[in-house]
Amino acid sequence: MIFIPSIEKTAPEGIGGKASNLLRLVKMGAQVPAWAVVPQVVLLDQLSGQTDKASIKAEFEQLVVPQEVLTALQAYFGDNYANKTYAVRSSAIDEDGSQFSFAGQFETFLHVSFDQLAEKIKAIWQSVVSDRVMTYREENNLPLQLGIGAIVQEMVAAEVAGVAFGMNPVSGDKESKVISAVYGLGEGLVSGELDADTFTLSPKGTDTQLAHKTHALLRKPAGSGIEKVPLDATKSDLATLQDTELKEIAALLDRLDEHLGTPQDIEFAYANNQLYLLQTRPITAAGSKPEGEYILWDNSNIIESYPGITTPLTFSFIIKMYEMVYRQFVGIMGVTDKEINRHEEVFANTLGLVRGRVYYNLLNWYKMLAMLPGYSINAENMERMMGVKERFELEDDFGMSKGRARWRMLTMGIKMIQKQFGLPRERRKFLSQLKSIMASYDAIDFDALTPAQIIAHYNKFESSLLMRWKAPLVNDFFAMIWFGMLEKQAIKYCPDQPNIHNDLLCGSQDIISVEPIHRSIAIAALVNQNKEAKALFMNKTPDEIWAEFCNGAFPAIKQKLEEYIQLFGNRCVGELKLETISYAQKPALFVKVIKSYVAQGITQKRSESNIEEELREAAEKKIFGALKGKGVKRWWFKYVLNKARDLVSNRENLRYERTKGFGMVRRMFSALGKKLHAAGHLQDPRDVFYLELAEIKSLEKTPFSESLKEHIVARKKEFAAYKTQKPPQERFFTYGHNFTDEYIYSLEKIEDAEQDLNGIGCCPGIVQAKVRVVMDPNETDSLNGDILVTSSTDPGWVTLFPTASAIIVERGSLLSHSAIVSREMGIPCIVSVTGLLRTLKSGDEVLMDGSTGKIKIIEQ
Repeated sequence: MIFIPSIEKTAPEGIGGKASNLLRLVKMGAQVPAWAVVPQVVLLDQLSGQTDKASIKAEFEQLVVPQEVLTALQAYFGDNYANKTYAVRSSAIDEDGSQFSFAGQFETFLHVSFDQLAEKIKAIWQSVVSDRVMTYREENNLPLQLGIGAIVQEMVAAEVAGVAFGMNPVSGDKESKVISAVYGLGEGLVSGELDADTFTLSPKGTDTQLAHKTHALLRKPAGSGIEKVPLDATKSDLATLQDTELKEIAALLDRLDEHLGTPQDIEFAYANNQLYLLQTRPITAAGSKPEGEYILWDNSNIIESYPGITTPLTFSFIIKMYEMVYRQFVGIMGVTDKEINRHEEVFANTLGLVRGRVYYNLLNWYKMLAMLPGYSINAENMERMMGVKERFELEDDFGMSKGRARWRMLTMGIKMIQKQFGLPRERRKFLSQLKSIMASYDAIDFDALTPAQIIAHYNKFESSLLMRWKAPLVNDFFAMIWFGMLEKQAIKYCPDQPNIHNDLLCGSQDIISVEPIHRSIAIAALVNQNKEAKALFMNKTPDEIWAEFCNGAFPAIKQKLEEYIQLFGNRCVGELKLETISYAQKPALFVKVIKSYVAQGITQKRSESNIEEELREAAEKKIFGALKGKGVKRWWFKYVLNKARDLVSNRENLRYERTKGFGMVRRMFSALGKKLHAAGHLQDPRDVFYLELAEIKSLEKTPFSESLKEHIVARKKEFAAYKTQKPPQERFFTYGHNFTDEYIYSLEKIEDAEQDLNGIGCCPGIVQAKVRVVMDPNETDSLNGDILVTSSTDPGWVTLFPTASAIIVERGSLLSHSAIVSREMGIPCIVSVTGLLRTLKSGDEVLMDGSTGKIKIIEQ
């Protein structure tokens, strides 16, 4: 039932690539911790041979590890088997090959107790049919393999562990070796969770790059699993490996290369001064160029709209929306239908869903921009707006001859002038159409319709509204252009104040994003004025408070709450995610916000600060003072400033209209979920969000199938796992759509953080206070004057802003939501701070300057 290399020298078929490599190591005399493998036949004997994916997945759910396997393992690992812990690893038939390593695709478990071996072996088997492995096979054109071996290997108490390459895997230099190591288990290095020392050995000598190491991954003191523990400070800046150990690892790599015939990628560990070889595989496609286009993935800006995990329905909906609206946009700018259709793959893939997180595919964004003349100018403005810093060298297919570019510039220039002058009219027309469409859909009782009728209404909504999104698109484009012009002009005339253009945009009283905060504070003030109402808010839960209102209590306050929800019921955290439960769907969520304001005594006074007007006036005085006596330049600057102010304000306001449109789609699909649940198709109404848009559309004419149920079960399990995993880096590259650990946890595109941090100052003010790191505004009711530190914000965060003394955001730009709203509220704010969350933790004290963007960490 199991293969034991120390007893059987000839392996049976089906132990897999990783186990076969371990057997070679045993035969060459390498020091390998004791191991055995459960061959694939044990798994295959339980399968019926079906080929339908849904049936296969159902069979894998029913697998059982035979008792004979556990008995054999117990006998092999000896009398002390119960006190040992084990690594349980995959050993797929085509894993660890020279072309496709399947790195990060299958499961691995460390420090597993013996009584949990059966559970982990089954998990290894089930990973064969996981969605990510299926996708990896499809993307690399690999056939389906149901068999897999499961390695069970005794864990050693590693003091130092790491990976080593028999050649430089980046440069392809076969004369060099690269060794990376961390304290404790090597899993901290492989996952990207720990910074590692890197040693590059070449004929010229050893290049050593030491990391500042703060933690190690070790076995938990009791039971199974590993934990991250602080490292002894005296070790933080010491080398993990000494020269003698580096030479020992290099010699082992040479032996492996000679014995196996190709440079190897190994995992090793040192325990009690003994070097252990844990596994080896050929360096994937050593020395060859990776297949697929180079793609840079970035969520610096889009994380504001889609924070955290995003469900399949939302992603399939938004990627379709992006395709539709940007095809419209380049058409408006003069790109022909023929050219748009030739590049349909570009428009269909502007986004990616990486382990449940939404990312921009920047390569395709640049390709879209390259269809327009003036590419370099447009790209620079887009980089500023999106907060990215990498330019692509595009294929000739996206280039233009000078003659063609001049002609396109001429025709586009004429169109731009027409669109510029016609934009106010187009905005009014858009808002009028939107109001009419939304009113007609607001009148529909979706709960009274059949699933097919709901889907038919959605299809009509999509074609009637989302295909007419030209005004917001044109406004966004001109906002990007005029904001860029304003910044260049302002820096030219006031080089000593690099953020003066930002101050010039303060004080726009017409931005709708700040209205919710003013209304919220006014409602809290109304509650504070009534002793009985205040007691209700202080002593009851949000659900209990709303129930009291529904029973007739405090009608004047309830009216204000209902007015707010009528206007802003879709403006909440994650408002563009269809799975989000909005205030309109559950008013008690908004009651919770008011309850926190009442408890803290937040009043109208904070929102009446005139700091934004003062900033605006001071900036105008400075800039127009520099332009004194320069009549034409002064006139032109004022024209640019007015255009930028108008477009930026309307950019934010038109985005609110998008929120209302998404809210209507949420309402339709939520009603559909209830109907499908009532019909017995869904276990829970909210399971509808684990379907994709195309699957939902198909239900208008075809019945709900068993395969859809299987998809939902698999996706719920997959997306639940994403929530427990470390998020991908905010910026990483791939070749094609290969989202394996080696790429999404790569530090290559991550800028190093300095001790004192720097970002973009958005609203002036100097604040010294403790920071509070908040990743979800629902996790806290108040910051109590701490500085809010987070990765990004969306409009749902504004209800938390008044409780902060200042705001620091890792992502974003001068046009991001947190920048615009903080200026309007007069709260000191800094955005786009490299390494913010890697440097600060809750309780740290900093001195931040919202004018310069500088953040000084106060030593405690």
